[in-house]
Order: sequence, then C-alpha cells, then structure tokens
Amino acid sequence: MEMNVTESYDDVLTATKYLPCISLLMPFNPKMSLKKEIDYKLKVAADQIEKEIKKNYTSEKALPVLQKLHHALNNINYNTHKQSVAIFISPLVEKTYYLDIAVEEKIIIDDSFEIRDLIYSKKEIHKYLLVVLSSNWTKIFLGNTKHFVRVTLNVPDNIEAYKNDIGEKIANFSDENKRKEILMDKFLQHTDNGLSLLLKSYNLPLFVMGAPKILGHFKSISHNLKKVIDYIPGNYEENTESTFQKIMQPYLSDWKKILQKKTLNQIDEAMGNKKLAIGMNAVWKAAEQKRGKLLVVEKNYLYPAKQSDSPEIIFKKDDFIENAFFIKDAVDDVIEKVLASGGDVEFVDEGILEQYQKIVLIQYYPM
Repeated sequence: MEMNVTESYDDVLTATKYLPCISLLMPFNPKMSLKKEIDYKLKVAADQIEKEIKKNYTSEKALPVLQKLHHALNNINYNTHKQSVAIFISPLVEKTYYLDIAVEEKIIIDDSFEIRDLIYSKKEIHKYLLVVLSSNWTKIFLGNTKHFVRVTLNVPDNIEAYKNDIGEKIANFSDENKRKEILMDKFLQHTDNGLSLLLKSYNLPLFVMGAPKILGHFKSISHNLKKVIDYIPGNYEENTESTFQKIMQPYLSDWKKILQKKTLNQIDEAMGNKKLAIGMNAVWKAAEQKRGKLLVVEKNYLYPAKQSDSPEIIFKKDDFIENAFFIKDAVDDVIEKVLASGGDVEFVDEGILEQYQKIVLIQYYPM
C-alpha cells in the first residue's frame, strides 16, 4: 500500500473549510488487465472528476485537489497484485490504497470522505461451495450466479478406494453393518481432510447435501463444521449437476443472510482459537499492532474517542483524559489501520454483534 499523508485524517474530517474531498474507488488488477486498459479507465474517471470539480468549486478550491489527484494517478503502482485501488484526495490529504477486496467503480465528491464508503462499495460475489455426499462417492461444486463447476480434491472421491485400506482386524468384523460404518467414516475423514485444504484456497460459504444418516456421520468426524452455512438433507444419489444447482436456489435467495452467518461462524472459530479481539479498546490495540485479518463491525456504529499518550490505547470521548487527542470516530480509524496492514472489513446489521460490544477483530493465525 502506498500512502502520502500531509496532515492527519481526523483533522481533514473535522475541518469543513477544506473543500472539496474526492473518493475514487476502482477495480485494479494489473496481473489480469492490460496497463493500457487500466490507464484509460483511470483517465476517464479523472476527466469526470475534473469536470465536476470545476463546475461546482472556484479555481482556488479546485486547483489543490486536482493537482493532488493527478499526482496520485501518475504514481500508481502497477507492480501490485491487488484487486482494487482506493484514492482519497483533499487539499491536505493524498492517500492511495491497494486492496485485496473487489469493489464497484465509484466516485464521490463531497465536503468530507468516509472510509466506510470503500467497504460499502465492495462487490457481492455470490460464490459458494457445495459438498454432495452419498454412500459411495463425494462430489464438490464451486457455484455462483452463472456457473456451477465440479471441483476435484486431492483425495479419492469414491469409497471403493478405501476398501482395501482398512486394517485386517476391522476387515474381519463379522458385523457387516459395523464394518460399513467404519469404512464410511474413514472415507469421510479423507474427504474432510481434502475439504480443509480446499477451504484454505476458497474461503466461501459452505453447504453440505446428503442423506440424513450420511450427514450424521459427516457431523461426527468433520473439522469443518463451523464453516457450514446449512445442511440439505435428502437422497441425491441419482441426481445430476443441473438438479443440484436447482436445489440450491432457495438456499441462496438471501445472500446477505448467508454472508452474515459465514461471518458469525468465522467469529466463533476465532474465539475458540483465542484469536478474537472484542470491543473497541481490544480491537484498537490489535489493529495498531497490525494483527488484523478481518474486522467485523455493526453498521452505523460510531465511537468518538480520545488518544492517550500510548498509540495502542484510546478512551471513549465521554471519559475525560487529560492531554488526550480527540478522534472523531475510532471505527473509521480502525478500518484504515486494518486495510493498511492487508486485512479485510465486513459490516453486519445492527444487533448482530450485541454480545461482542458491536465490533470484533479476527487476528491472523500462525502459519
């Protein structure tokens, strides 16, 4: 990430005399797009901004921000492998972020800018993973609004591959049903191991489909239960891929609900691994230490605060602290810190994080 800050972010937000402010959010992936194509899109956006600025502001107010805008665009880093770029410009501030989140193109010209605008402009990419379990095989699909494709794990997807792999003692069981259940569990364990590796590459909402008995076996052995959004019971042994896709449609109708459940699952998992900072004070400290992987905050949550002598400690504005610096909204500052250290941010509906003091930070796990 590139940053050029000539004055503090909070000073700009609170000083209404410094006009105008520009927020430019653009898809930006030099690894996948031609530099010429990116240059053209940035030029079109810059021309649109310049036209609006000159139309609505005096030359005295327009010139400083336009100079900073052109400086930022002329210093774009095409060697980054990020997905998007966010540029914030005011007469006092020039900031460029390269982010690992997909955004819709957006231009905002106003008397202030909120970094929340960047998060609200994230693309909702409707991707999910579906695991279909049967008594004989496992099939995994990567789906979205248009495509539905089979994914191959690095383990056998048919139970026949494990029949000669069970111990002699188990193979000689006189109880055939017991033997079949042990074989099923072994098959599902290998499937689950492959699924764990897949989820590291595709951190997506997960659905599991199968007969109730098989789902019961899966729940008893899987290490990925906290990743599952929903279970879809039924006998799908003879169904085709197109049928699986149709069956999924009702489960995907409320995508916002799916994403929020996925986020809550991540929070629950992080808490179990003791990698969750809860409440603004703990979140601020972890973000300041660059340990933020995913910040989750309720929409419209604000936290006016005061900075202590230590950069890792803040106090709520209501609490009087001598010699402390005022922070208009610590939530915006935390968002900026998390994005700057390579993390991501998600907003959820009000009340969703009530038990977590409205804001949490999932921290990086050790590699």
